[in-house]
Amino acid sequence: MTRYCGRDFTPEEFQQIRSLIKHNPDFNRTRLSKEVCGIFQWLKPDGNLKDMSCRVAMLRMHRDGLIELPPPTCVKGPQKKIEFTASTDPQDPVVRPVNQLPRLQLKMVTKATSALWNEYVERYHYLGYTPLPGAQIRYIITAGKQIVALTGFGAAAWQIAPRDKFIGWTHDQRKKNLNLITNNARFLILPWVKSKNLASRILSLTARRLPDDWEEKYNIRPVLLESFVQKNLFSGTCYKAANWVNVGQTKGRGKLGPAGKISVPIKDIWLYPLAKKFRLFLKN
Repeated sequence: MTRYCGRDFTPEEFQQIRSLIKHNPDFNRTRLSKEVCGIFQWLKPDGNLKDMSCRVAMLRMHRDGLIELPPPTCVKGPQKKIEFTASTDPQDPVVRPVNQLPRLQLKMVTKATSALWNEYVERYHYLGYTPLPGAQIRYIITAGKQIVALTGFGAAAWQIAPRDKFIGWTHDQRKKNLNLITNNARFLILPWVKSKNLASRILSLTARRLPDDWEEKYNIRPVLLESFVQKNLFSGTCYKAANWVNVGQTKGRGKLGPAGKISVPIKDIWLYPLAKKFRLFLKN
């Protein structure tokens, strides 16, 4: 079997894809990816087709010579640069400790606020903005009327040795239940906000709020959160204060890095169980 985008494909499945392409010469790449998702029941947690993952997988198969896709019907230009507006300009400093701030509120990002979240993250997060992978939920955190932080959760990493050892699951169990883990892919306290204990309070609030929101949106209730903290930039103090567990470090290879060679910064791996018997759910 050969793995693409978190799914193993058998030689027989490659032949099915080749046959689909051959017998449907009028199908474009988008139509083909949707058909493949339907044939193999490659679905998101909410039951919708995992179309984008399939498109990426089929493009890689094409480049690897395993299938031959039809020519693209349109060629996309470079991703449009996010323009910074007055909406995300620096505000007056916030220096009061969290227990003296107005009530914190987690506001789930909607279509109306998505561009604002993207702009803040692109402007002030050290990694900038990139679309979160797979299923996702993003929040804007306010204290009273003022935005103080932003956070985003997406699909979990496919394979991380320290995390997988901590859980104690098998390859098949991970393949089946990985969607019960959610990745805290972005967490940004705005640079003019210097409120003591704010970050750990937000982590605690999101840990209580996220499972319900995720279940309502995707009909899946996550049982474990994960986050990766770049060691040379951050100590992870707020995660420790919010009772997350440091289970080890990444190897610095990234998704495509060569084995044994550090190609991306090493990160600490932090986990937060959302259920007392989280291992039973993950190893079921």
